[in-house]
Amino acid sequence: MKVAVIGCTHAGTAAITNVLNLYPDAQIDVFEKNDNVSFLSCGIALYVGGVVEDASGLFYASVEQFEKHGVRMHMQNEVTNCNIQDKTLEAKDLKTEKIQTYTYDKLIVTTGSWPVTPPIPGSDLNNVVLCKNYDHAKEIIRRSESVDKVVVVGAGYIGVELVEAFQENGKNVTLIDAEKRILNRYLDETFTTPVEQSFKDKDIHLALDQTVSSFKGTETVEKVVTDKGEYDADLVVMCIGFRPNTELVRDQLHTLKNGAIVVDPYMQTSVKDVYAAGDCCAVSYNPTKEPAYIPLATNAVRMGTLVAHNLVESKLAYPGTQGTSGLKIYNHHIASTGLTETAAADSGLQVRSAYMEDTYRPEFMPKNDVVKIKLVYEVESHRVVGAQLIADSDFTQAINTVSVAIANDMTIEQLALTDFFFQPHFNKPVNFLNQVALNAMEAEAKQKTTQA
Repeated sequence: MKVAVIGCTHAGTAAITNVLNLYPDAQIDVFEKNDNVSFLSCGIALYVGGVVEDASGLFYASVEQFEKHGVRMHMQNEVTNCNIQDKTLEAKDLKTEKIQTYTYDKLIVTTGSWPVTPPIPGSDLNNVVLCKNYDHAKEIIRRSESVDKVVVVGAGYIGVELVEAFQENGKNVTLIDAEKRILNRYLDETFTTPVEQSFKDKDIHLALDQTVSSFKGTETVEKVVTDKGEYDADLVVMCIGFRPNTELVRDQLHTLKNGAIVVDPYMQTSVKDVYAAGDCCAVSYNPTKEPAYIPLATNAVRMGTLVAHNLVESKLAYPGTQGTSGLKIYNHHIASTGLTETAAADSGLQVRSAYMEDTYRPEFMPKNDVVKIKLVYEVESHRVVGAQLIADSDFTQAINTVSVAIANDMTIEQLALTDFFFQPHFNKPVNFLNQVALNAMEAEAKQKTTQA
C-alpha cells in the first residue's frame, strides 16, 4: 500500500506514526514545505518570553526518526499539483526547483492552516511578521532583540500570550483588535475583564474596537494606522486568525465556504481513498451537532490518529470536539469548552447560563482561592453546551470534565448529581461543578414558576 501524506505538523505526524504501527509494510511518502516536522506553535510565546530557552524542545518528532523507520521524507518539497482522480501528485523540490510526479493508493491531506493576511497597505515593510511556524518564531526572536515598541494585531490566544511575553521582556506593547474585548470568541466579559486589567496594570496599551488600515515606514515599519489612531511600532506581529490551507485540493473535495475540508466520522473526504485531518478540516462540533472550523493541535492529533486506524477499514469513529482550550496569562488560569452565550445565539441555539463565584475549599481552611465559573445550557433539553472558568489557582482541569459532559450530551441535572469526591484540601462537600449545575437547576425551576 502506497500512502502519500501532504504536510507534517500535528495531524501529519500522528497519521504517520500510527500508519507505521498499524501497517509496517506500507510505503509512506511525506511531502513537507518546511525543513522540520511536528512544531508546537503554541510554544512560540513561551520561546519569545524566554520560558523555553531551547527551541528544539518545541518538536516532538524528527525527520531522522521517521526515516529510520523507512518513511521517505521529502522535506522542503511543495506539492504543486494533485490529481485526485488519477491518484497522482507533483512535488517541487524548493532547493533544486526540480518537479517530480508520484503515485499513491491512499492520500492523507494534512496541509494545516495559514495566518489570515488581509491586504493591508505596508504589509511588505520590514518587521511586519506572522506567527505560525518555526521560521516565524526564529524571526520574531531575532527581530525583537533590537526593538522597543511592539504592536500585536489580534487578541486571540496567540496574540495575548505574545503580549505577555513581550511585556515581560521589557518591550512597550500595544495590542490591537477589531473587537471590543480581548479573547472575544472564547470568553464572556466576566472572564476577559480581569486579564484586560492586568494588561493595563503592566502599562500595555489596549487599542480595541479598531481596525488596522495601513502600516507606515520607509523600509521598516514605523507606525500602525487604524480607523481610530496611530501607534508607533518597531515590530508588528500579525495574529488575526487562521484559514485552512486547502487551495491544492479545494476544487476536488467537498469543503465549507472557508475552504475547510469536510470529512466523515472516519476522516474520509468526499472522494474514496482520500483522507484529511487537522487544521485543513472541518470538525464535528458537539455543542451544535454541526461541522465547524476549530484549528487546535488537540483536534489535529486525534484526527491524524483516526486516519491511520481507518485507512483500510472504517472502524473507529471520531467522537467530535468541544473546542476545549486553556490559557495562563500572568496570575490568571483560564479555560473554556463549547459555546459562549453569544456563540450559541449565533448558532441558533436557545440557551441560558448559570454563574457562580466562590472559594473552592471550605472556609475553615487557612489557605483558599476564589474560582469563577459559568455554565451554558440549552433551554429545551437542559443539555450542557459550554463552560468558562477563571481563577488565580489552577482549576483548569475542571473544564475537561465539562468537555466530557458536553460530548456525552449530559444535562444540568446529571452534572449537578455527578459523583465527585470531597476532601477539604481539594474542594467543598459540593464540588463547584455540581454547584454551578445546581444553580442552573434552581434558575430553571424559578423560570417555570414565573411562566406558570
